[in-house]
Amino acid sequence: MPVIRYRTRDLTRLLPGTARVFRRMEKVTGRSDDMIILRGVNLFPTQIEEIVLRTPAVAPHFQLRLTREGRLDALTVRAEARADATAGQRAEAAQTIAAAVKDGIGVSVGVEVVDPETLERSVGKIRRIVDLRESV
Repeated sequence: MPVIRYRTRDLTRLLPGTARVFRRMEKVTGRSDDMIILRGVNLFPTQIEEIVLRTPAVAPHFQLRLTREGRLDALTVRAEARADATAGQRAEAAQTIAAAVKDGIGVSVGVEVVDPETLERSVGKIRRIVDLRESV
């Protein structure tokens, strides 16, 4: 039976009762929202979306890639360029997004501005986060 820890939005379940007085909870398996904890900073994809939408040379399609570099997690924002954006505008947009994330959210991220129509599209809920970290 799944249990949602409502205050923390963690997904877990209660373990079967034993001779102990209290029931125990299994290891947390995930979250019920899209929040990412990156180097101790709580980050929502909607915060990145606001920054991407404010950037003129970038289309509103983006993807967040979580990777592990050594012991630390790293986030790369992959955003699609507009069809009329030049190479100089793409580089400037990448710097603008990286600086806005650092100033607004407080965490450093990598930014890749990719060609138009290269990020996956979906009919239902858009999958914004791609977790490439290996499970520990």
